[in-house]
Amino acid sequence: MTVTATTGALTAAPSSPRASAARRRRAGLARWCFVAPAVLYMLAFFGYPLVRNIVMSFQHYTPSTYFTGRSPFNGLDNWRAVFSNPLFAHSLWHTLLFTVGSLLGQFVIGLALAVFFSRRFRLSGLARALLLLPWLVPMVVTSIVWRKLLDQDSGVVNSLLADLHLTSAPVPWLSSPGVALLSAVLVNVWIGIPFNMVILYGGLQEIPRDVYEAVALDGAGAWRTFRSVTLPLLRPVVTVVLVLGFMSTVKILDLILALTAGGPADATQTLGTVTYQLSFQQLDFGQGAVVGNVLIAVSAVFAVFYLRANRADFGRGR
Repeated sequence: MTVTATTGALTAAPSSPRASAARRRRAGLARWCFVAPAVLYMLAFFGYPLVRNIVMSFQHYTPSTYFTGRSPFNGLDNWRAVFSNPLFAHSLWHTLLFTVGSLLGQFVIGLALAVFFSRRFRLSGLARALLLLPWLVPMVVTSIVWRKLLDQDSGVVNSLLADLHLTSAPVPWLSSPGVALLSAVLVNVWIGIPFNMVILYGGLQEIPRDVYEAVALDGAGAWRTFRSVTLPLLRPVVTVVLVLGFMSTVKILDLILALTAGGPADATQTLGTVTYQLSFQQLDFGQGAVVGNVLIAVSAVFAVFYLRANRADFGRGR
């Protein structure tokens, strides 16, 4: 039997490299079969619209194009028209203020609530469920409700402030150019708090309790524990929350359209509303595509930061 087995092994030895190569090809083909649906989906629903939007930004694309099929290239005319429009610079600044203010408010309050609910107490589950309600309501519905609440003459917010003697006159939350953007930020903070709280709360639950017990034995106080233990261990989750929050906030449209429609006096115009107005109100799809490309470029920069941060965290074995 030993002689037979040895002979069989010697006979099979020359075909072993070919068999290994065939197995590698089959394994590679199987991998591509699994990846292909995702690649096709990305090309069809992300790649093609992205390339089409870039091409459109160099074309004179009007409603007549849909009937004639003619969309002549006009070089950089659309880009020059958009960048020379003062509204673009204002909308870029408003987008920056809106995004930074919203992210800051959502993250700080969301983190505070996540830390608060990480301690067990009665009815904490019910309280967390109630705090999720703003996240479940459609954005347009939320905007309309807040528009009623912030009405200068009949809004509940002004009535409450007057009853508490905090204001001497009704605050023009949505009708004053100096206050409207702040109002939009506050409403968006209210909407985004549940998302931040849920994700950060999940991250806090992943931190081992042994670490807190060891730090407590060393005599660290609450602030020292939070600064030296909680925040460093929570950093990957914080990165995810901030980057995802940025990419959903920088392109927000429905909230501002339903709340202020970009007014008053263009005080709440952002890149998203300018894209909408150029494309679907002025029907200049080429210039609308230019602003859309700017939004895509800004989001792509932060997507790269997100991928690099994740790669660094995985590299550290976190």
